[in-house]
Amino acid sequence: MTEQAKVPAIRFAGFTDPWEQRKLGEIADKVTAKNLDGNITEVLTNSAEYGVINQTEFFDHAVAKESNIAGYYVIAPGDFVYNPRISATAPVGPIRRNTLGIHGVMSPLYTVFRLTDAVDGTYLSHFFKTNGWHGFMKLEGNSGARSDRFSIGDATFFEMPIPVPSSSEQHAIGSFFSRLDNLITLHQRKYDKLVIFKKSMLEKMFPKDGESVPEIRFAGFTDPWEQRKLGELFDYEQPQPYIVRGTEYDDSFPTPVLTAGQSFVLGYTNEKQGIKMASPEHPVIIFDDFTTSSHFVDFPFKVKSSAMKLLTLRDKNEDIHFAYQVLQNIAYTPVSHERHWISKFATFATLMPECKSEMQAIGHFMSNLDGLITLHQRKLELLQDIKKSLLDKMFV
Repeated sequence: MTEQAKVPAIRFAGFTDPWEQRKLGEIADKVTAKNLDGNITEVLTNSAEYGVINQTEFFDHAVAKESNIAGYYVIAPGDFVYNPRISATAPVGPIRRNTLGIHGVMSPLYTVFRLTDAVDGTYLSHFFKTNGWHGFMKLEGNSGARSDRFSIGDATFFEMPIPVPSSSEQHAIGSFFSRLDNLITLHQRKYDKLVIFKKSMLEKMFPKDGESVPEIRFAGFTDPWEQRKLGELFDYEQPQPYIVRGTEYDDSFPTPVLTAGQSFVLGYTNEKQGIKMASPEHPVIIFDDFTTSSHFVDFPFKVKSSAMKLLTLRDKNEDIHFAYQVLQNIAYTPVSHERHWISKFATFATLMPECKSEMQAIGHFMSNLDGLITLHQRKLELLQDIKKSLLDKMFV
């Protein structure tokens, strides 16, 4: 028997029929065939981030031993896998489809199931990327004895309600999200290539150890570079006057609160006092005194912590974009929890061009490259946000 399900907030034109609600056990069977003869040696795993993937590729080494995989389930192309491991992005564990086009084996810790009814596998794979099935799991299962594992019996798991539109609407939804995934993948590859390209250019446009000129230079520059200490290049300011007082952030507030760490923008504040008035004409570099990471900032901001330095050029005729790349190019990994600018980084010596025009040329090139990387990163984040919103609105 089927029940009528609600319809989604957004539908493609021409589709008006109500969706049905089916139980997972009505459209799929659990896969119980095991690799008893040991003929299949491709061990797969199910990652919340990467989906079904080769285990060696995911873990960088083989976790399962060949002598143990006889008891593993055989998974065919198109099969689905539930991994009960809980993570931040998969609060009840992920369900992903085998899109590798190969047979493999899966640990018996996973639940493998195969569609038996005329339900579009691509449609269903995208449904399982929503949180529309999480409520059932949380109601019927629990985290069990291990806090990183979700526990639910097979009989209960296959009672999971699945919203099922007509086959043509399933196909339209599945095709749409697959095309959107391909677009996201394309932008991810462009972004990754630009990041790799910048890393390569940083290596080639700055002298290697023991050399006084870089491998790649702009035309017209031939003089050897000179050695200077970072403390001679930068002045620093303590951040205390700009520390935010409250923590009630809101995206509608005007002033970003920054950290020099990976998160960078922690939130936005409406505090009017103690704002560092950086601008494109007067940029600063925020330097994390503990991790030694840094960010280039050319807009007004406040900071969260005193554990940083605000760096500006000592000689205003030099190029701060170049100076920022100098910081990015220093290979140093902190090994102790101490403040690093005064005690270490200010004393570091590095090679720099004596000619300010060469500084400006390199700084301009790297600044444009950073802008291109940021543009692709924002496009990627926008596409991911669009997908998340549409997943919520195009499924019941």
